[in-house]
Amino acid sequence: MGQTSRVSAIVWTAAVSLAAWLWLLLGQGFFWRTDVRLPPRRDPGKWPDVCVVVPARDEAAVLPLSLPSLLAQDYPGRAEVFLVDDGSTDGTGELARRLAVRYGGLPLTVDSPGEPPAGWTGKLWAVRHGIGLARARGPEYLLLTDADIAHEPDSLRLLVAAAHTGGFDVVSQMARLRVESLWERLVVPAFVYFFAQLYPFRRIGRKGSRTAAAAGGCVLLRADMAEKARIPDAIRHAVIDDVALARAVQGAGGHVWLGLADHVDSVRPYPRLHDLWRMVSRSAYAQLRHSPLLLLGTVAGLALVYLVPPAAAVAGAVTGNAPAAIVGGAAWLVMAATYVPMLHYYRQPLWLAPLLPFTAFLYLLMTVDSAVQHYRGRGAAWKGRTYARPDTVGDEG
Repeated sequence: MGQTSRVSAIVWTAAVSLAAWLWLLLGQGFFWRTDVRLPPRRDPGKWPDVCVVVPARDEAAVLPLSLPSLLAQDYPGRAEVFLVDDGSTDGTGELARRLAVRYGGLPLTVDSPGEPPAGWTGKLWAVRHGIGLARARGPEYLLLTDADIAHEPDSLRLLVAAAHTGGFDVVSQMARLRVESLWERLVVPAFVYFFAQLYPFRRIGRKGSRTAAAAGGCVLLRADMAEKARIPDAIRHAVIDDVALARAVQGAGGHVWLGLADHVDSVRPYPRLHDLWRMVSRSAYAQLRHSPLLLLGTVAGLALVYLVPPAAAVAGAVTGNAPAAIVGGAAWLVMAATYVPMLHYYRQPLWLAPLLPFTAFLYLLMTVDSAVQHYRGRGAAWKGRTYARPDTVGDEG
């Protein structure tokens, strides 16, 4: 009787996991598809002025690979780049000036905002300073892009045309991250896959959608909407600033679009697991609003959805429990199938698809570690600068 109960429990648990995967496959905005790219577009009759804002802190290692691509933008209208050197100690600002002299192209202004006041997190103080400099030029659009992001020559032109055609207040692209080391191959495509699962791109672009998100490496923002939504002041203590920006714009009545990039790439390397771990754990618990209940629910959900299928399939095969092996294997197969498009987008071998449970287990551990660091009082950090835990800073008012 006890053996039968254990068998039934395994089968039923695997069946719940399979049901969850069938719902994710069909009911979560087709998050697994990777064909959400820049929407159809037409050239404006008159190309609007654009200012590019690049927050940079200790970016000398990647700047030679990214900044020349911004300066070389083939944009028919007037465009200008503002690089905000946020307290760098590696000569970022001076290197940017030398690159501008060497490569020419769009005008470049390098400035520094000084130390941020209390309540400002991450790069948002630098973004605020850059937007302030840009507003003196009266641009119609602001392109907020990170210092590690390289743009193809037509990137800015395509972004502006898409915003103009679709009437979007935000057009954001998830930059293609680097996947060269073993750990990058295992972790990076899954990072984008999990993000899309939380924020299905198809839902974001719909007018009136309640789902809002952006990718901080590449955000084209209408300047008047930035002022209306009080960007970035309204989100000054947000750890996940790109999602907070999209929500602020949506809350101000704006229309947001997010998709995968074909012309935008991150050049930042993450060669070791430690580097990727730090990238994820920096903000994972903030994603859960620093809630222990949400943390417990997330851990249980990850275990049920990602870990139960292979565990049931293997246990069923070993013990001769055919129903557990079949149901667990079916859930594992659906899971792997939904991962295949993202691996294809990142040009990775398909044998990585069945390893998604292992990667999900790593993300589970990263999320728990993020919570541990939070309760140890270490808060979050950006480029070596730590800042207060969210419950120690003022509200958004």
